[in-house]
Amino acid sequence: MTQSIHQPTPDACCTVLLVDDNAIQAATRQAILRRAGYFVIAVLHPERALEQLRGDDFPATVNVVVTDHIMPGMNGDAFVREVRKIRPQLPVIVISGLEEAESLYDGLGVLFLLKPLAPDLLLSNLRGVLETEQQGAA
Repeated sequence: MTQSIHQPTPDACCTVLLVDDNAIQAATRQAILRRAGYFVIAVLHPERALEQLRGDDFPATVNVVVTDHIMPGMNGDAFVREVRKIRPQLPVIVISGLEEAESLYDGLGVLFLLKPLAPDLLLSNLRGVLETEQQGAA
């Protein structure tokens, strides 16, 4: 069975908050996620993302966060700790080139992925995180 062009893709219902201080990487990931049907809100500064999350200042409800680990002012682990205070159950994916950084996320309930990250691997992991979240909510 083929999908009608007018039907939303299975991922179209989900909003991704993408946090990455590298504008090129953020734009690339944003394009990948949008092509897959996600609504993507890209924020270059983790402090700004937290401010908006606290104020629920987004055009749609955020279903999942995808964040980089190394960012100026606030690394990913500190960012995730703050996210957990605001929305404890919000799924979070952390992307890093530093394998040793994974231990910083112990107990924070994140999916840690290593760079370089192929687009299909990002998408399959994102779908998996969202499916797990939906099953937990059911």
